[in-house]
Amino acid sequence: MTARRRVAITGLGLVTPAGNDVASTWATLQSGRSMGGPITIFDASGFSTRIAAEVKNFDPRAVIDDRRLLKYANRSHAFALAAADQAFADAGVRPTPATSPRWGLAVGTGMMGMGWPELSSLGLAAGDGEDVDPERLLASDTGRDPMVFCRAQNAAGLALLGRRHGIGGYATSVHTACASGGQAIGTAMKLIRRGTVDCALAGGFDSMVNPVGLAGFCLLGAVSPDNDDPTHASRPFDATRNGFVLGEGAGFVVLEAWEHALARGARIYAELAGDGNSLSSYRITDSHPSGDGPIQAMRWALADADATPDDVDYVNAHGTSTPMNDRSESAAIHVVFGDGAGRVSVSSTKSMMGHLIAAAGAVEAAICALSIHHGVLPVNANYVNPDPDCELNLVTGQARPHAVRVALSNSLGFGGSNSCLAFRHPEFDGGRA
Repeated sequence: MTARRRVAITGLGLVTPAGNDVASTWATLQSGRSMGGPITIFDASGFSTRIAAEVKNFDPRAVIDDRRLLKYANRSHAFALAAADQAFADAGVRPTPATSPRWGLAVGTGMMGMGWPELSSLGLAAGDGEDVDPERLLASDTGRDPMVFCRAQNAAGLALLGRRHGIGGYATSVHTACASGGQAIGTAMKLIRRGTVDCALAGGFDSMVNPVGLAGFCLLGAVSPDNDDPTHASRPFDATRNGFVLGEGAGFVVLEAWEHALARGARIYAELAGDGNSLSSYRITDSHPSGDGPIQAMRWALADADATPDDVDYVNAHGTSTPMNDRSESAAIHVVFGDGAGRVSVSSTKSMMGHLIAAAGAVEAAICALSIHHGVLPVNANYVNPDPDCELNLVTGQARPHAVRVALSNSLGFGGSNSCLAFRHPEFDGGRA
């Protein structure tokens, strides 16, 4: 029986509320600065929550040199294209006509296919009554533009990325809400392991900072209403937490078969070592208070990585800053790590970037790789008031220098989808040698 292929992370790309590239995002996360603020993308004055973590000063035309491609891209697609460009440049490798079939693509896609400008325009054009006026709809600028339909397809982002980078192998789009980005990266890892491809681009993108997205989360009571103090509104695991701050962005990684990366002398940030998934099916919006679903996902990820709880030095928590999620995830961490729960460092970078929904797991995977590579743990910002139900070894105050052997990244999605990825330091063998 042949040995299972190891998977290397060799390239990273990020567009987030913390920065429009990897370096600026990483610097913000080490500083502990929260990027929440008043919504500027649209007029949110009528909403109960009027704050979000927006991507700032991002001009897709300045970083993407294909104007024709951008015609097909909405806001979140542009984030994805820019982050993927960064990841390829960082890795120093990309598909060629000869290698294209050996490259895979897996993306976690956003929860809304059609952007707000198109939705608004179509709604106004459709008519004022209960019945749609087809003539009025098709006569509008939006109704007559076939690109609106093309941009709204769930596979649109996947197609744009594949076209731009000449990826000709297995491609798939994952949509499991907040678990999407993590599960997409796990899918790409398995493609390489089983020999379907040698390399892959994997990640996620999303932008729900729009009236429809915000309205839904407001109705669910999921977002913080702390409009007067947006930089402290996201406070995972704090006893006063009252909801997440909605964010947007994209994160991508270049993955390679270990031997492929070594053969070309690539820099390896970390090994993508394990993937665990479960389905809680408790409630649409949260996990069981016992942490049952996240427990299963973390245990599967550790088993898949051939690692033990004692190997883990850092957990990048899902940590949304909602009362139930943080309590459930804390319970899960205590079950998985037992008496060692107080040893393992934990932080939720959503405290600084907000919740990037489908992009969250991919961005946080890149953060885990950076933590391993630099030996630095990012801050769990805004933690002031301890919650007895969330007793964890949180990274507070400032970034914590700490060598990381194994890191876990949790992504716990609406609908009960739970994803956990395990990352290993390139030089740590966990006693396997």
